[in-house]
Amino acid sequence: MEGINKKKVDLLGIPVDAITMEDTIQIINNAIHSKLRISHVGINAWTVVAIQKDEDLQKSVTSCDLISADGQSIVWACRFLGHPIPERVPAIEIMGNLIDHAAQKGHKVFFFGAREEVVQKVAQIYSGKFGNEVIAGFRNGYFQEDEEPGIARQIGESGAHILFLAMPSPQKENFIFNHQKLLTGINYNLGVGGAFDVVAGVTKRAPGWMQKNGLEWFYRFIQEPHRMWKRYFIGNFRFMFLIFREKLK
Repeated sequence: MEGINKKKVDLLGIPVDAITMEDTIQIINNAIHSKLRISHVGINAWTVVAIQKDEDLQKSVTSCDLISADGQSIVWACRFLGHPIPERVPAIEIMGNLIDHAAQKGHKVFFFGAREEVVQKVAQIYSGKFGNEVIAGFRNGYFQEDEEPGIARQIGESGAHILFLAMPSPQKENFIFNHQKLLTGINYNLGVGGAFDVVAGVTKRAPGWMQKNGLEWFYRFIQEPHRMWKRYFIGNFRFMFLIFREKLK
């Protein structure tokens, strides 16, 4: 992390990295080049709410080397509380940047999560764009708990430098935390939520103006209302309550 002023700010007990997208990519590339290991998580309003009652998730998140503001709500909340961070660092954009770098540097990527047809299409899209050499492997995100060690071992032995997990919280964070010893071959991991669905064309990402104005969640809700209503409406209300309560302290 040489050359980067890596400052952290506190958000309800979560140490968020106050760095830009450019800084983030540089840190990750330096780590891979130096054969270090970096665990990275992007947090949003739902993560902050869930952590308040989930000790395992709190442990998994706060143990990460990098904690980024995946949601615009995190940027606004930090600024509102007097601990500003420079910008949002969305996981889906990190993924796109890193695969491009991986192809240039000869690094390999493993895709883990989503439905079989989705993750298979993601691997096909990127191998078509950058060549088969960039893909170390892929696997869908449907499995039983007792299968986790075997899957982690498979990923760790795949020759991948980078692991992207497209699974919901707390599943993706806890998978990494619980199986670190089996993922020794991986230099960098990041949970990317619904990014595989976007890349595969199953869902669409919000227009730029909605992203900038913190409305990306609403665009996703419109596409998946039955699945996302609780997370976004109840979760966002609880998040605002927590932030205002913290401000009053």
